[in-house]
Amino acid sequence: MAKQFSLPPLYEKVARKNTTQRALYIALLFLLLTLLIYRLLSLRNHGFVWLLAFLCESYFTFNWFLIVNCKWNPADFITYPQNLEKRFPELPPVDMFVTTADPVLEPPLITINTVLSLLAVDYPAEKLACYLSDDGCSPLTFYSLVEASKFAKLWVPFCKKYQVQVRAPFRYFLDDPICSTSAGVNSDQFKQDWKRMKAEYEELCLKIEGASRKPVPCELTGEFAVFSNVERSNHPTIIK
Repeated sequence: MAKQFSLPPLYEKVARKNTTQRALYIALLFLLLTLLIYRLLSLRNHGFVWLLAFLCESYFTFNWFLIVNCKWNPADFITYPQNLEKRFPELPPVDMFVTTADPVLEPPLITINTVLSLLAVDYPAEKLACYLSDDGCSPLTFYSLVEASKFAKLWVPFCKKYQVQVRAPFRYFLDDPICSTSAGVNSDQFKQDWKRMKAEYEELCLKIEGASRKPVPCELTGEFAVFSNVERSNHPTIIK
């Protein structure tokens, strides 16, 4: 009979102790039921107002019971991403879609930070593809994406080299680098690379903010020529 080998788990569910909280829930439930019984037994003596109060408190008790039911068995989930490769030696290709429609309501900086964080995820680069769909057909969005792709060639290797935890640049550079990086934080090389990456990101932000203040973000020539006679509400499909 062939041996059966169990596959390593991808996560573990660990129940949390909830004795004190459960005792409090039971006490509150007892008080609520006591109040409802008292209301019900006293309806004849107090009329319509008492009935209205009884209905409202019944609804509150039912709603509270549903919430407590969700909190009755709290648990923490511990993940083991290192076991993923053991379960699936060949990881599947992944396509990621980012959608936007208005460069004013959805500033390009937010959009490109989303794209950059997706490109930098811990996954084989050859099996990862990111697509941006812009319903507004904005040349500003495309310009921002082109500039962001240049920055990504520096940002993605930086994230993987130093095991950056927060991979959206705008969020990463708000914190102390030691709090958001788990490898090589004490080296002089890291400090130099961190300062260089921050300077590159600030330059990217200045380019995009400068382009957003112009009527036309850049010269509509070359690969931008297709945006020259495009209306936001009526435009052909443009694939880049």
